[in-house]
Amino acid sequence: QVQVAESGGGLVQPGGSLRLSCVVSGFTFSRYEMRWHRQAPGKERELVAGITLSGGDWYYLDSVKGRFTVSRDNEKNTVYLQMNSLKPEGTAVYYCHAWNSNIQRNYWGQGTQVTVAS
Repeated sequence: QVQVAESGGGLVQPGGSLRLSCVVSGFTFSRYEMRWHRQAPGKERELVAGITLSGGDWYYLDSVKGRFTVSRDNEKNTVYLQMNSLKPEGTAVYYCHAWNSNIQRNYWGQGTQVTVAS
């Protein structure tokens, strides 16, 4: 059974930090590119960050570059998103997404709420 479980969301003040984690099971984690998306109220879901299979390359939404860092631990089947210098516009539900382009298969988590407010 496939499971994709995010954690680490919460309420943080502007300028603060949070670290999101996503633990997966039920598929071969190391064969999936991992991505973090977010969806703010009334807005479309957007891709925030992604990391390749080995963790050797990554990409970011322009507005989070220099503040967010994505990483993965293939031994622990876990992907992380370290978010620093958070801004109120970062308030959203953050989703973990596993994508295998070879077999065109993907899995999504249920999301974790991040609220940036004073």
